[in-house]
This record gives sequence, structure tokens and C-alpha cells, in this order.
Amino acid sequence: MPNWELKNCCDHDQVAFIVTIGVFTFVILAVSSFFATMFSFCFSLLWRTVLLTPFKLITVFLHETSHALACKLTCGDVEGIQVHANEGGVTQTRGGIYWIILPAGYLGSSFWGMVFILASTNHITTRIAAGCFLLALVVVLFVAKNVLRIRVDSDLLRFPGFM
Repeated sequence: MPNWELKNCCDHDQVAFIVTIGVFTFVILAVSSFFATMFSFCFSLLWRTVLLTPFKLITVFLHETSHALACKLTCGDVEGIQVHANEGGVTQTRGGIYWIILPAGYLGSSFWGMVFILASTNHITTRIAAGCFLLALVVVLFVAKNVLRIRVDSDLLRFPGFM
């Protein structure tokens, strides 16, 4: 029969170590929970502002572009891409392998996020990525037929973080 009493299991140093780990674990979880709550509160305040609208539309565009790229890579035809002002979008395709095209939007969004994060690791690559980003915005500015899209892109070009 096992003895489950813990009377002489640990010396003073071992008890101090276990208590220290327990206290630090509690503090780390409490502090991280506090900062996560504050971050989500601040982010939820910013999420509905006009300031983030161009970034959300660009995210939708990259999502739809990923569908289109997957369609082209699976020998399909892309008939059109639409990005709407309500942060929705649609890609019309014909042919291709649908079980590759359908998840490509989410996988592509993750891929584009990874590309932007990796591009931000070096000063030169950051400038190159920002230049490509601005070039894409200028192209969309002149190609877009939607007045809202043109207004949002021109506002984003004036945003001081990109200059």
C-alpha cells in the first residue's frame, strides 16, 4: 500500500523552489490576463474607426487575391474580383480545383501576413515592401471604378505612417 503522506518529501530549498515557481506562475498569468484584457479593449475601440478601414479592405483584397491565385495555379479562369465597402468580397472563378481554391483565401491571408512580418525585419526590405504597398495602392487608385474605394485609397496615401 503506497504512502501518500508528504511529511518528509522535500527539504527547505525544494519547498522554496516550488513556492517560487507557483508564485511566478500566478503573477505571470494574472499580469498577462490583465494586459490581454486591456489590449482587447483598446483594439475593440480602434476596430470600428475609419482609420483601420483601408487596412481591412486591403486584407479582404489579399484574401480574394489568394483565391484567384489558387484558381490560376489549378488551371482555372478568374472572371473577377470584387471588394466591397462593407469589408466583404467575392472572387468569380471558372474551373480549377475547388477544394484547393476555397481554403486558399485563409491560407493566403496567413501567407501575406508572414510576408509582411518577414519584410519588416530589415530596414531595406521594409522600404521595399512599403514601396510595393504604395504602388499597389496607386494602381488601385487609378483602376478602381468605385468612388468609395478611390476615396479610401487616397486617404491612405496621405496617412503619415506611409510617408
